[in-house]
Amino acid sequence: MTQPLQTEKPVTPRHASSLVIYEKIGGKTHVLMGKRAKGHRFLPDVYVFPGGRVDKEDAFLKPSAPLIPNVRDMLSRPSDMADAVAAAAVRETHEETGLVLGNLRENTLVPDFSNLDYVARAITPSISPIRFNTRFLMVEAKHVTGDLGGSGELIDLKWISVEDAYKMPLVDVTEFVLEELEKKLSTKQPNSLNVPLFTYFRGKPLIRSI
Repeated sequence: MTQPLQTEKPVTPRHASSLVIYEKIGGKTHVLMGKRAKGHRFLPDVYVFPGGRVDKEDAFLKPSAPLIPNVRDMLSRPSDMADAVAAAAVRETHEETGLVLGNLRENTLVPDFSNLDYVARAITPSISPIRFNTRFLMVEAKHVTGDLGGSGELIDLKWISVEDAYKMPLVDVTEFVLEELEKKLSTKQPNSLNVPLFTYFRGKPLIRSI
């Protein structure tokens, strides 16, 4: 008797966060992006925002100023990870770009969460062997300090207009986040009252509110 085909159990997504740093220049929105090197297992050769996996240590990275209450509330859905998610975004941004949101005290990062907003969330398709549940935060460039440098994990770090960013190698999630950023800035929507989730259903993109 022929045995039915069995599909492998989907990989559980790892929690991750990313930071969209934006700046208004000449009436256009510019964002900081970098290219993931060819050797990366996940999303090689595409431009992304700085960010990465949420580590256990991120939950203990104490900020000098807390998250705005409604941003904290939205980041805590579906689990209470708001501070860890925010810390990971700030930490990864510092590591990958050299920029600091907060202060460095004796080479220790002390993040400032008070100017962070929550723009979007995305979950990698269930068929992917590497999966992430990523919260995308945003902050205006005037709140960060430092010179572009970082660890080299992102190459070709640069400020680029959103208009020009669409012409670069991007994945669908990054395009979606750029669209949500512009939408949020143009409507001056209050902090995180409506955060969209980009996911997939039967291999096709699905967008819904958290």
